[in-house]
Amino acid sequence: MRRRAHPEPRRKDGLLTTGDMARLSQNTLRTVRFYEEAGVLEPDSRTRGGHRLFGMRELRKLLLVSDLRAAGFALEEIRDFLALKHRCQTGSLASQKIVARLDEQLELMNTRIALLKRLAVELDAARTHLTVCANCTDPSTFPARCDSCTKLGCTGRIPDALGVLWDVDTER
Repeated sequence: MRRRAHPEPRRKDGLLTTGDMARLSQNTLRTVRFYEEAGVLEPDSRTRGGHRLFGMRELRKLLLVSDLRAAGFALEEIRDFLALKHRCQTGSLASQKIVARLDEQLELMNTRIALLKRLAVELDAARTHLTVCANCTDPSTFPARCDSCTKLGCTGRIPDALGVLWDVDTER
């Protein structure tokens, strides 16, 4: 999980260099540059030497974009979401569109969360069952006849994930 650093710009004017952006968002310099080239981030200004300088707003945007990417959102989806307000004629319309989009995204995320929770329970149960196999040295059952091992089912119903991973019948 990404830990968010407290913003500590090194420049006296409060602007952030590309390095500051990378460090504070726990991204790489390449990632910060990529997002700028992709039109997601926009530097506030440049130094006389041409180095990009970003405001705190762009750091907050980078943190959000990084979290959305880590959650599985496509870059094009994020870019479209960030630009939605500016494509609307009124605040009312922008608000309605963004709320509708947020509702869609929250529904998708809640569906993913439910799936991940169910999968975590299933995989944890498979792991628990496999702990009895940790000391298996029986060549008469492993690997082709794990189905006949009496120890494998000793901790209750065999989870479907274990059936697939270990090639055993879950209906025994």
